[in-house]
Formats: sequence, structure tokens, C-alpha cells
Amino acid sequence: MLLLVGLGNPGPEYAKHRHNIGFMAVDEIARHHGFGPFRAKFRGLVAEGEISRTKVLALKPKTFMNESGQSVEAARAFYKIPPEDIIIFHDEIDLVAGKVRVKRGGGHAGHNGLRSIHAHIGPDYGRVRLGIGHPGDKDKVTGHVLKNFAKADAQWVEKVLDALAEHAGLLIEGEDSAYMSKAAEASRQEENGGNGV
Repeated sequence: MLLLVGLGNPGPEYAKHRHNIGFMAVDEIARHHGFGPFRAKFRGLVAEGEISRTKVLALKPKTFMNESGQSVEAARAFYKIPPEDIIIFHDEIDLVAGKVRVKRGGGHAGHNGLRSIHAHIGPDYGRVRLGIGHPGDKDKVTGHVLKNFAKADAQWVEKVLDALAEHAGLLIEGEDSAYMSKAAEASRQEENGGNGV
């Protein structure tokens, strides 16, 4: 079993924040692949399904971002899932808005959700870094991530989330480069007015 985790903050007031793009990605993957309904468990919400003939558990921690590791560890321990079979979807200010990078292992780069996960399960998990752009001033970062996506962002967000969900099988099969290419294609189409030029 693989564990796909979307990071975000619980509650309707946070739902459209940039910080919650991890929740959005996992919701879209679960919807696209016909997962069962999300239910409360492991200090989060979980749904089960199958992608590329692999059993997948989708998890959205409800602990708030900086305690995400508690929920991830609870699910990991229950199913005895090794860290390398866990993939975290999270916002990334150091990537241009709409860019997607897949990384296996490494540091947490100061991301509070990843820092918490590191503390509970170590660094050997995968992560899908979802670019939300940088406000240009480090003092504005908190306000940037804890604000709703701008109206102008809506189309690229939708296109990238659709691509992440449609091609999730590539990620499950370890085809990280191909997965990133599909996400980049969606992002480029949006930049070019949706005509794929």
C-alpha cells in the first residue's frame, strides 16, 4: 500500500489558501480515481482506492500544518508503511506558480508541515512540490501562503491539479520524470492560453 498525503489546514476558512494546495491535489486524485469517501481516522481524513493496480490510501491531516507528522505517523504505523512508500503533496514558495517537482528524500527546506513529518518518520519519503510562487519579500511569506489563490490563478491551478490526478499512475509506478512532464505540459498550456503552443 502507498500513502499519499496532502498538506493543508483544516476548516472552510483555509480551503482556498495557497498553503492548502496539497489538500486540493489529494482531493482531486481521490475524485478522479473513484476512491471511497473520506472518513475521519488517524487525526485526519482518509480515503482508499486503487491506482495502477496498487492499493492507495489518501490522507489529509486535520492537525493543522505544523503538526502534520502526528497524523502521517499514525497512518504509517497502523498499516506498517515504510517511509519510502509515502508521498507528500505540499505547497512550495521556492517554485514558480504552477511548476511541479517530485523529490525523494532530502531536507524540509523550512516547510512547517515537512518539518513535523521529518520529526516523526525521518526524511526518506517522497514529496510532490507544488509551486505557488514567492511574494518577493521573506516578511510577506506568511501572508502569501495564508491567502486565497488570486482569481487569475484559478485556471492554472485547475489545469495542474487535473494533470496531477489524471497521470497519478506515473507517480505510483515511480515514473517521476514523466509525471513532472505531464504537469509541466498542463502549466505550459495555461501560459499559452490553453492552446498547447
